[in-house]
Amino acid sequence: MSEINETAGNIANEEVNANETGAEAAKAKEVVVESAGEMVAEDQPILKEKKEKKVKVEAPADATAAAATPEEFDWDAYEKDGFSSKSSRADQEKLYEDTLSTVAVDEVVEGTVISMNNREVVINIGQKSEGVVSLNEFRYNPELKTGDKVEVYVESQEDKKGQLVLSHKKARAYNSWDRVNSALENNEIITGYIKCRTKGGMIVDVFGIESFLPGSQIDVKPIRDYDVYVGKTMEFRVVKINQEFKNVVVSHKALIEAELEQQKKEIISRLEKGQVLEGTVKNITSYGVFIDLGGVDGLIHITDLSWGRVNHPEEIVQLDQKLNVVILDFDDDKKRIALGLKQLTPHPWDSLSEGLKVGDKVKGKVVVMADYGAFVEIATGVEGLIHVSEMSWSQHLRSAQEFMKVGDEVEAVILTLDREERKMSLGIKQLKPDPWENIGQKYSLNSRHKARVRNFTNFGVFVEIEEGVDGLIHISDLSWTKKIKHPAEFTSIDAEIDVVVLEIDKENRRLSLGHKQLEENPWDVFEDLFTVDSIHEGTVIEVFDKGAIIALPYGVEGFATPKHLVKEDGTQAAVEDKLNFKVIEFNKGAKKIIVSHSRVFEDERKGAETASRRSEADNTKKAARKIKASLEKTTLGDITELQALKDEMEEKEAKSLGKKKK
Repeated sequence: MSEINETAGNIANEEVNANETGAEAAKAKEVVVESAGEMVAEDQPILKEKKEKKVKVEAPADATAAAATPEEFDWDAYEKDGFSSKSSRADQEKLYEDTLSTVAVDEVVEGTVISMNNREVVINIGQKSEGVVSLNEFRYNPELKTGDKVEVYVESQEDKKGQLVLSHKKARAYNSWDRVNSALENNEIITGYIKCRTKGGMIVDVFGIESFLPGSQIDVKPIRDYDVYVGKTMEFRVVKINQEFKNVVVSHKALIEAELEQQKKEIISRLEKGQVLEGTVKNITSYGVFIDLGGVDGLIHITDLSWGRVNHPEEIVQLDQKLNVVILDFDDDKKRIALGLKQLTPHPWDSLSEGLKVGDKVKGKVVVMADYGAFVEIATGVEGLIHVSEMSWSQHLRSAQEFMKVGDEVEAVILTLDREERKMSLGIKQLKPDPWENIGQKYSLNSRHKARVRNFTNFGVFVEIEEGVDGLIHISDLSWTKKIKHPAEFTSIDAEIDVVVLEIDKENRRLSLGHKQLEENPWDVFEDLFTVDSIHEGTVIEVFDKGAIIALPYGVEGFATPKHLVKEDGTQAAVEDKLNFKVIEFNKGAKKIIVSHSRVFEDERKGAETASRRSEADNTKKAARKIKASLEKTTLGDITELQALKDEMEEKEAKSLGKKKK
């Protein structure tokens, strides 16, 4: 509107200065002002404050006096400027319309920032009024300032208040998808605003599209704090687009990799083994440290950080720490570079005291434990191995963890020392006297002692009388009476047991021990108790194919074959049956007793039959003597009767003899 008023005022002033007559000047003024008013009416309602600024041109009071002579007026210039009285009104309207910008609704145009505050940005697009856009739509561009050219979307030429309605956000989104695809195809570098953090990366505003920036694509170095990037405007390259789901992935790392690749080639071309370089700790892992050598990475393995033992690299270095490293090795393509840190300092073995020798006592700290032994650090980088066999005089197989643990301070004796190979073996059992030196005095034959069960075998029990003094109790020396199949039936691991020394083998460090020898041999007594044919009550405790084990009195066990387990009713004896058993065999040397249950009732039956036969025979003899005496006194008729009685008795005796033969 200010431009319209200014144009009208200029035209009026030019006509006045042309010294026209008062009538002509007034007429020109009316034409110009009327034309300007009509054009404004056709375009938009003019705001109240703009109307107040409307230029009013009044003719001079004395038009005749103010007018110049016709000879002084430049008609060529007047016609050239297009204000000749001969020009048509249509030409003048067209000339005025050309001074205005013609913008359609729903169109993206370029505007100029003319002012801004903490909330809004005022933008001029050449219309009679300016548009106001929220500053939030320019968050991606925090460096926006007055005079900058920006794209805006015309939503409406005027709202209810007559205000031009613009949107920068919609303008960016208008052609954003085409622009993003073009950026991917042409490998363009674009600018984006990091809005917020999300799982695995960041959300970036690119042309009004929310794109994903993976954490691994922010920088070539691992990112430890993502939040420092929120709110920043950075350059990116579009690396992937999912057309179906309208997803865009961008990368900042891709921009700097090309530059770093060139630097990397220059650095790698100059690498040599033994070269010392300065680097920065880029990443720390459990197995080593990655060092940035200025575009190329190298690895210091945990074993090359220090001459001493290192549990974790964080004990030696910190992230972003600068340090000097030496190149130990690299592959043919120089893609894997092995670095060292400890190699920059002298080896501790080189400074080991010359006076240190085998047999000396040293103190150190346990740094590593293994089943076979412990490594003890007696000085930084100088370690010795204490084998598990050198931890105790005991011959039992034991783990080193039973004697010590990591961090223990121990004293040991140097057993071997090899300065060239940088190896040392230590022992701690040597700090105590060898118990086998005077074994015969302390553990004489037939002496009694208490021992602890350490291990079982099928043939016996290994026990420990004291540390370093072990012995074996043979399974046959556990009990006088019990038949033991396995030592576990008699005792248990770590149980205490009384023993008697039976034999000493000092050279092989072996003791033969016995347990049953603590008591007298009961078989000397059993020989009189369990005589052959003696009967004892027993209990069947175990039955197998070849027979059964019978528990007899006084803790003795006997053996019965299957045929001797038959009961009187014909059934077989079973486990837990309590029956009478007859001893049919006793072997003192073999400690064996053979018994039979069936013999008990069989022998009783035979005895009864024998007694019955003897009784019948005696009765027959008595009857015969009686008959003989009667014959001497009887008559012939009586003889006939007695003869019949005799025949009957003889017949009975014959039958009896027949049964016996059968």
